[in-house]
Amino acid sequence: MSMVEEPLYPIAVLIDELKNDDIQLRLNSIRRLSTIARALGEDRTRKELIPFLSENNDDDDEVLLAMAEELGVFIPYVGGVEHAHVLLPPLETLCTVEETCVRDKAVESLCRIGSQMRENDLVDWFIPLVKRLAAGEWFTARVSACGLFHIAYPSASEMLKTELRSIYSQLCQEDMPMVRRSAASNLGKFAATVESAYLKADIMQIFEDLTQDDQDSVRLLVVEGCPTLGKLLKPQDCVAHILPVIVNFSQDKSWRVRYMVANQLYELCDAVGPEPTRTDLVPAYVWLLRDNEAEVRIAAAGKVTKFCRILSPELAILQILPCVKELSSDSSQHVRSALASVIMGMAPVLGKDATIEQLLPIFLSLLKDEFPDVRLNIISKLDQVNQVIGIDLLSQSLLPAIVELAEDRHWRVRLAIIEYIPLLASQLGVGFFDDKLGALCMQWLQDKVYSIRDAAANNLKRLAEEFGPDWAMQHIIPQVLEMVNNSNYLYRMTILRAISLLAPVMGLEITCSKLLPVVINASKDRVPNIKFNVAKVLLSLVPIVDQSVVEKTIRPCLVELGEDPDVDVRYFANEGLQSIHHVMISS
Repeated sequence: MSMVEEPLYPIAVLIDELKNDDIQLRLNSIRRLSTIARALGEDRTRKELIPFLSENNDDDDEVLLAMAEELGVFIPYVGGVEHAHVLLPPLETLCTVEETCVRDKAVESLCRIGSQMRENDLVDWFIPLVKRLAAGEWFTARVSACGLFHIAYPSASEMLKTELRSIYSQLCQEDMPMVRRSAASNLGKFAATVESAYLKADIMQIFEDLTQDDQDSVRLLVVEGCPTLGKLLKPQDCVAHILPVIVNFSQDKSWRVRYMVANQLYELCDAVGPEPTRTDLVPAYVWLLRDNEAEVRIAAAGKVTKFCRILSPELAILQILPCVKELSSDSSQHVRSALASVIMGMAPVLGKDATIEQLLPIFLSLLKDEFPDVRLNIISKLDQVNQVIGIDLLSQSLLPAIVELAEDRHWRVRLAIIEYIPLLASQLGVGFFDDKLGALCMQWLQDKVYSIRDAAANNLKRLAEEFGPDWAMQHIIPQVLEMVNNSNYLYRMTILRAISLLAPVMGLEITCSKLLPVVINASKDRVPNIKFNVAKVLLSLVPIVDQSVVEKTIRPCLVELGEDPDVDVRYFANEGLQSIHHVMISS
């Protein structure tokens, strides 16, 4: 008897939990569908579990979402692709619910299943499902249908294909804007499966109808699909059908449509070719760069370097650069920030002379912008300009502004400067660095913000690696060791951190003669935080120094710290002693 009852148990639990008032129990049972299906076996999953799920659809959206997701990967549990069609009914029901995210997930799962189904099963089961949804009484079914055509179409007969194209065309002329929106957003996917003979005749007619839509939410989705359609058409067809629409939309009355054009315009340049780009797309782009809506200018400004790359330097200087100058003093800080994030990339495109004459003044004005993000975006891309104009000119024109930013009131700006210093040092060379930036690097070790002090310590290590231990011994170590007696314990901790980072670069001799004595001395500090950091630093020095130094100097210091009144100091000291013990045993 028990052998008979056991397989029944999981389905009984599922049914009970799915009807439970507690949503968490219902969710858990849905997420365990695969386990339950395995327990039931393929046959009973098809005959009992799937029909049960088809009927049980009046539930919480979260549960329905989980069900839609689970069913998308359920083919192995129903007996493979030959039985995949049994999964369609519950997902068809989920395609009609009110909650958008449930419908989207159901469509995604249907696409996943449909792409694995056999051709004859698609004709027998999947295409009828698409037609039923497209003719659905509720708009939700028709919205979902639009996302399934690209799976259904390739397997259909010629007669069915004609019918599917006609149905899609009707969906694009629906009264409900939500259905037209879905048809517009899925048009690119559907077009990619349609034969080229019908692409110009049927699909482009649908496209042109949608471009005339009175809802801006539909028109902006048409814009989003333009690059996809453009790649499917021959360049001359793209110029005839897509280009006039985009140029027209660049002056659309809705700013959302113009915003979408600003985002997509660059993608179209490849599809239409160089000449139409120069004559039609560049004027449209200039128009968008001067749009009266800040959001549109932000989108357009973010593409300025990409756009310049596909133009000749002369055209970029003539048409785009005047707009860039205007944007650098735009009233919106977000427009200036978007411009600052890409403008440095224009230097290699325009060449040395134009960069020096035209771009450098813009860089300088953005480096002095009152909004920290603008300054940050310029600093982080300085190397692109250096490659074009050379370090001499860069140091003369931009370095004073960089030095000024090193003391910026926003700590993130200071942090960006610190992180750029090693790169700048390698470009400037040791002599120039000592003159202009050496003092700054020491100054940051005593910054009020921890992240700056930590970055400054890392910076010293990278500089020592760049210029070598001899240079570091002359220019870094003496100044670092001077600060070890600073009255503020936070700065003393930073010095310990700097020592632990510098020691591996400086090598055995300098570590033993200069750095280790300072660390040992700091173990007598009155602040517990310093003492347990001493324990950590001593441990980091063990691999660098000789065995004798560990025994004579490091271990006695840790033993002494191990008897400290403070519990944290004792803990780190004992950790250090144990680590040394393990190292000794392993060696």
